[in-house]
Amino acid sequence: MDQGHALALKEAGMKATPKRLAILAMLDGEPAYASPEELWKRLREQFDRLGLPTVYRNLEELAESGVISKVIHPNRQLYYYFCRNREHHHHFVCLSCRRVEDIPSCGIESLEREVTQKNGGRVLSHILQLNGLCGGCAGKGAAQ
Repeated sequence: MDQGHALALKEAGMKATPKRLAILAMLDGEPAYASPEELWKRLREQFDRLGLPTVYRNLEELAESGVISKVIHPNRQLYYYFCRNREHHHHFVCLSCRRVEDIPSCGIESLEREVTQKNGGRVLSHILQLNGLCGGCAGKGAAQ
């Protein structure tokens, strides 16, 4: 068992169940995002009785608690990614090879000012994900 995964769950106020730890280990072992179905197929090798709804529920709970990140794909399907970076940041997602890269800068301050000035609103949270082709895929002429 990866102590880092157990600690991440504990910090999020979640129990370190065998299924959650297995999900985190699988996601952590990949540089790319994964779908619930892909994870379920791989997890069935470890757990005799594991339904797809259980995988979905665990992924949603892990994402809601901030332990993993959701990747919202243009095909409207949700994917998931384990990011070790716990600092505030955003992601660049390659739609061809599925790699996820950290973007350390945010730039939300100017957008927050604009919201306040234009309509008197106040930003409480935000999600920024940039989709495109990484340098390797763009160089190969990959299509999305």
